[in-house]
Amino acid sequence: MTFSVGEKLGPYEVVAPLGAGGMGEVWKARDTRLNRVVAIKRLKAPYSLRFEQEARALAAINHPHISQIFDVGADYLVLEFIEGAPLRGPLSLAEALPLALQIASALEAAHKRGILHRDLKPDNILMTENGVKVLDFGLAKLMGDVPEATTLTIEGSVLGTAAYMSPEQAEGKPLDERSDVFSFGAVLYEMMSGKRAFGGGTTAQVLNAVLYQEPGPLQAEPSLERIVRRCLAKKPVERFQSMSEVRKALEGLAGKCVEKQPSVAVLPFSIISADKEDEYFGDGLAEEIINTLAHIPGLNVTARTSSFSFRGKDLDIRKVAEILDVLTILEGSVRRAGNRIRVTAQLINAANGYHLWSERYDREMVDVFAIQDEIAEAIASALKVKLSAEAAPVRRHTPSVPAYEAFLRGRHLVRKATSESLASGRECLERAIALDPDFALAQAELASYFELLAALCLLPAREALPRAREAAQRALEKDPELPEAHAELAAVALYLDYDWALAGHHLRRALARDPVPPTVRHIYGFFYLLPQDQIREATLELARALEEDPLNSQCRTQFAVLHWAAGNHEEASRQFRQVLEIDESFWLALLLYGIWHAIDGKLDEALPLAEKAFAIAPYIPGSVGLLAGVLSRTGDFARSEQLIQGLGDGTTYGCPLGFVIFHQARREVERMAYWAEKAIEQRDPNMLPATSEPSRKFYVASGHWPRLARLLRLPGLPDSGRTAEVATGREDGIS
Repeated sequence: MTFSVGEKLGPYEVVAPLGAGGMGEVWKARDTRLNRVVAIKRLKAPYSLRFEQEARALAAINHPHISQIFDVGADYLVLEFIEGAPLRGPLSLAEALPLALQIASALEAAHKRGILHRDLKPDNILMTENGVKVLDFGLAKLMGDVPEATTLTIEGSVLGTAAYMSPEQAEGKPLDERSDVFSFGAVLYEMMSGKRAFGGGTTAQVLNAVLYQEPGPLQAEPSLERIVRRCLAKKPVERFQSMSEVRKALEGLAGKCVEKQPSVAVLPFSIISADKEDEYFGDGLAEEIINTLAHIPGLNVTARTSSFSFRGKDLDIRKVAEILDVLTILEGSVRRAGNRIRVTAQLINAANGYHLWSERYDREMVDVFAIQDEIAEAIASALKVKLSAEAAPVRRHTPSVPAYEAFLRGRHLVRKATSESLASGRECLERAIALDPDFALAQAELASYFELLAALCLLPAREALPRAREAAQRALEKDPELPEAHAELAAVALYLDYDWALAGHHLRRALARDPVPPTVRHIYGFFYLLPQDQIREATLELARALEEDPLNSQCRTQFAVLHWAAGNHEEASRQFRQVLEIDESFWLALLLYGIWHAIDGKLDEALPLAEKAFAIAPYIPGSVGLLAGVLSRTGDFARSEQLIQGLGDGTTYGCPLGFVIFHQARREVERMAYWAEKAIEQRDPNMLPATSEPSRKFYVASGHWPRLARLLRLPGLPDSGRTAEVATGREDGIS
């Protein structure tokens, strides 16, 4: 019996047919509870036994390149809805290698869980914006199952698709993972050539080719052809023995075939003076060189956060380059004496440790900007990339040296983000502006300072954010295209006014400048796209940011949350762990990873994370709330009560979010929703991600989401509310 449009299967409403085959049909449907699009597969009666196999196979795997299963009905499966086109060739080596690695990784993950696919073919591999998705585990078999007497169907035809099955599958013999290796080889052959490896006019002819014939020559890189031929060996013992081996071979090929672009990381310049407080000046000089180099086409430049993370660490240059994935390192030193400075700089080839270029500059302080430009030009020349007049950044305003020094010191102090450093940093920034009223970047940095106060709950948002707006507007009066200022105005529009249209306008202006400052991607991805359920787009945005700034702990923490929101739990956990490997004391990662474990009921893992987050940032209400919530669930009611009393009656700015996290850790959704409203009323910036996925599902399930969505003035969300699309296919979204 077929479905019909509008038919209801429990909470699922059938929307449209997607396709049909010999074993069944697939329909597009909507989950009315979560308002998300899904795919429903119904198999024909003779194949109903396959439902259990496919459900068990998909449920056992959580991988970004394998379609997910959401639910099982009496005679249907509810699957991830994916928008994409079947894999087709011919593709270039540069196009094919990343896709082949994704497919190999997906099959490797399945095999590790004892699952064979048994029907891998291009039509079961969809191309999406985020890469491939391997579909249709309808013929999947758990390797731990009781062996089948045969691999033949009731009708007597061989399971799978003839052109892509292994010889042992064609002969009805027992299978292991090497059978999928053969099918992968056939798919890879077709990706590169655009032709099937084994052809024929009839099924019998195709099966004969699979069993006895070799595919024609592959016009491709010889190393790739050797990989394909080994996958397609007729005898299983002559093939790669696992998909792990295939993946490693492809990775080796990728390393050899893909020539790296020139790339450089600029380490913080060391200070050679008695006054170590001059560290800010060395940092500022290095950062200005980074900003200049980032404008050179064809040169990859590691962002400041990642480059500066090696300060004080006694690591070999080659190890630093390996971690940052760059070919060259720039390091230097600064010595100041009165109005004179001495700058030394050297560009090092990370492969052999040899100097590619070095220079010493003895100048007056007024020449500091010329030194920055000269160093950038010398690096461009050494790396043989062109620093043209059009490519180099136009310094819209050259500040006075005293104003520039005050700005560098202020920015340095604000980034330390302690109560003392923040106060001193503000004084320095205001002094820079007083010394040079046309210094737009100093105004934008002052706006960032006030935004940070609101985010850290150190000043109420309704006081801090109007000041941030004023400073950013003054910056734009001096420099109408300054991306940092547009980013701050976008942040204020989001946090204070929930004005999504105005925020989008300023973000588009900020994104129009290349390179895009990390602050812009941070706001755009995590505070603009994520709350609008555009999880896929947000993930791509932060992935781009991490390519430039791989050791940015805040960005990687947000990246972990986005994978969590999308249901990619294994990858999310990996990202959280990676953040804590980079910085074991990064309180935000500790807090959010602790929330993850508390929600999941893993209190033994949540408690040490909560304890450490609180020890590092006891002034953050969220740290208080998490630790109190976890302690209450582990039976330490006295300490929990003592901590929660520190949040008072919840009227103090920031405390409502602490109560939200407290009740989230205790899985008390009603109280969680109550305090979420209070936090929104306070305009706590953290409530935008805190009401997004993965937390949103709690509000949706409890019926509180429509009211919260209206308070946040989220565009395009119906009153009934909706949750994030875990599926890669979407019907709506705001760009």
